[in-house]
Amino acid sequence: MEIATLAGGCFWCTEAIFKRLKGVSEVTSGYSGGAESVQIKFDPKIISFEKILEIFMSLVDPTTLNKQGNDVGTQYRSVIFYHNDNQKKIAEESKKKADASGMYQDPIVTKIELFKAFYKAEEYHQNYFERNSFKPYCQLIINPKIDKLIKEFKENVKN
Repeated sequence: MEIATLAGGCFWCTEAIFKRLKGVSEVTSGYSGGAESVQIKFDPKIISFEKILEIFMSLVDPTTLNKQGNDVGTQYRSVIFYHNDNQKKIAEESKKKADASGMYQDPIVTKIELFKAFYKAEEYHQNYFERNSFKPYCQLIINPKIDKLIKEFKENVKN
């Protein structure tokens, strides 16, 4: 198993997305580098780090600095925290590829930073979407991201 640590706005959203992927055994909401983050345990034989980053770049807005939707502040910044030199290389390539793809009009501002620490969020933040899918935030913000995930990455989504 490998670990990926990503920050892309509210961790409720990113947790809900990555929990649905084949090869992902665990997603924990928490804090890393001053940002709301998720730590993802995955089997690289089933889903690659490259694919995780492709999904990440498609389902967050990597062009906004310290902002995702209505969530504003440095805690909502977009960051790929690499755990080793290979992850750093893959992250840099992924960012260049996404920037060159024309997927976004504005340049990608996602940071690539060395992983230093991860602090698990309070228990009420864990599995938030599964426990609160009826709430307006989940309906308006998280559901469309899950719908996009299923539409664009169906082959990677758990049944």
